[in-house]
Amino acid sequence: MVSYGGLVLSLVALVDALVAENATPKRQESQLLDSYDFVIVGGGTSGLTVADRLSEAFPRKTVLVVEYGKVEYAPGLFDPPTGWITPAPDAASTWSFNSLPNPEMNNKTASLQVGQVVGGSSAVNGMFFDRASRFDYDAWAQLQGDAGTLKTKTRWDWRGLFPYFKKSVTFTVPPSAIARKYNYTWDVSAYGGSTPIYATYPPFQWADQPILWHAFKDMGIKPAKECAAGDKEGICWVPTSQHPVTARRSHAGIGHYSAVLPRANYHLLTQHQVTRVIYPKGLKSGPPLVETRSLTNPNGHIFNITAKAEVILSAGALHTPTILQRSGIGPASFLRAAGIPVVLDLPGVGSNLQDHSGPPVTWNYTSPPQLRPAPRDMLHPVFKQNATAAFDAVPASGPYTLAGGNSAIFVSLPHLTSKPNTAAIISKIRAIAKSPSLAASYLPPDIRSNPSMISGYQAQLGTIANLLANPQAPSLETPWATSQAPPGTAWSFILHPLSRGTVRLNLTDPLAQPILDYRAGSNPIDFDIHLAQLRYLRRLLRTPTMKNHGAQEIGPGEAVSRNDDALIEYIKQNIYLSFLHPCCTAAMMPESQGGVVDAELAVHGAMGLRVVDMSVIPLILGAHLSATAYAVGEKAADVIIRAWKGRR
Repeated sequence: MVSYGGLVLSLVALVDALVAENATPKRQESQLLDSYDFVIVGGGTSGLTVADRLSEAFPRKTVLVVEYGKVEYAPGLFDPPTGWITPAPDAASTWSFNSLPNPEMNNKTASLQVGQVVGGSSAVNGMFFDRASRFDYDAWAQLQGDAGTLKTKTRWDWRGLFPYFKKSVTFTVPPSAIARKYNYTWDVSAYGGSTPIYATYPPFQWADQPILWHAFKDMGIKPAKECAAGDKEGICWVPTSQHPVTARRSHAGIGHYSAVLPRANYHLLTQHQVTRVIYPKGLKSGPPLVETRSLTNPNGHIFNITAKAEVILSAGALHTPTILQRSGIGPASFLRAAGIPVVLDLPGVGSNLQDHSGPPVTWNYTSPPQLRPAPRDMLHPVFKQNATAAFDAVPASGPYTLAGGNSAIFVSLPHLTSKPNTAAIISKIRAIAKSPSLAASYLPPDIRSNPSMISGYQAQLGTIANLLANPQAPSLETPWATSQAPPGTAWSFILHPLSRGTVRLNLTDPLAQPILDYRAGSNPIDFDIHLAQLRYLRRLLRTPTMKNHGAQEIGPGEAVSRNDDALIEYIKQNIYLSFLHPCCTAAMMPESQGGVVDAELAVHGAMGLRVVDMSVIPLILGAHLSATAYAVGEKAADVIIRAWKGRR
């Protein structure tokens, strides 16, 4: 944690948001060494964290990161010259995905983007830098088991991760005048790092932001002093991933690459696609070779990279399983159907896809708040010009420092619906958890008969039931920055869905982007939770605060809400299927329960191969995933350093 007054406005501090442009990565095979000790596949949030720490800890060992994208400037979510949350013309590169049609959601598709740039999704995300509750991480550790035959003291519960959360970020407290103006609160004991990954509270809020804060208080939701220290129920201020002086986006491409250069043993190869990993002498002969394809060579030049110690897959929840499947590591039935020789049958690869989703409650006002500044002011050229000048000043100020906003409520199921309804939902989940045949019926068809996947899903359901029954473990998130978009909108994020999707190779073009099947609502209990959350959020419009402004509900509306079937239809028509938090596709669970990696992040049965990214989480967390991705990278680096310390 750093005090704002203690910051030195050195040249480095002023330009570090742009320094990524000056990095000098490798661009072709001829620039590489004959071999590297560690090869990391994917220059994203977790991968660059690991690369930074390994190259720092082992100055005599070499580290290579292979990245599909290139080094780019990565503007914030809401930077000049955009209007309020409109597409940035200079945004860093992304992959855009549209899932298969979702039958349970009237054939809607999930649309999402992930980073295709050095820095990964930390360079393109919403900059909302929260952590889940301690109970979410404790649930991860419960599913971890012994994660196979490995006897380990590595635990992924809150106690085991909290030191890495603290290490992974430098939190700067806001100036006292800003803190008083917006009633910001925090607890410095939740932080303590000095790494050049920055987070702070922005020096600006829209004038109508407090309206929903007061309305949520009217509903009985209590403000929390700090939501990053393990306890998260309540109204939260959330740090933003930005430099505390310039307010420019802080991301892994800066903090774990360009800001730590020069470092002779740390190499980055850009604009290359890792097609697969190869075990020429069998799975016990690792580490594998890394087959790589040039994206700039007209002929798509393919070559192998040799790792002497380990290969670490950090390509993200959508691309890590794709690489494994191309390597013959994944569900045997799918690989055979794809004509890929089965190297290792791991049915969990790409088979546990999860994301946050949810429908909105919307409204208009009969007496709109006459508060300034408001988002609509961005439509006025003079206001926008002044906002741009404020953003370019030192220190930065004004609307463009806000990103997408940094406030949200997090509410547990017992606190948003009746005791009987909570009990009924939990009872339904536990009934499925106890029945292999019932659990199997809700899994994707190609793994529905696999005993390990059924067992793992049963374990997950039991753990989710315990989470949802816990009055301190949030099941609902509603973030906001303004109360009048228009229309006013309160999103209902389901934080712990029961439905499971898949990530599978595109069989017509295995080198293309994978096929996503979200299967949202395939477990119908998700609709029970959506109903409970949506009915709860509608109470917002009956609060004294909202009545004072003449809030009039648009959706779902009183008539629709009287009937469960009609409200479910509203959910299907209006749900947003991805809030851009895909995860869990190479889960840390025992192999006997469909797990892909053990507690040391090593792929079951594949020597010299680890996975370090958001695919290893077995259950999606009640948080946006960026802060956790950094913490996982930090903890993974320690695991790897311990394994190799003292070895040549």
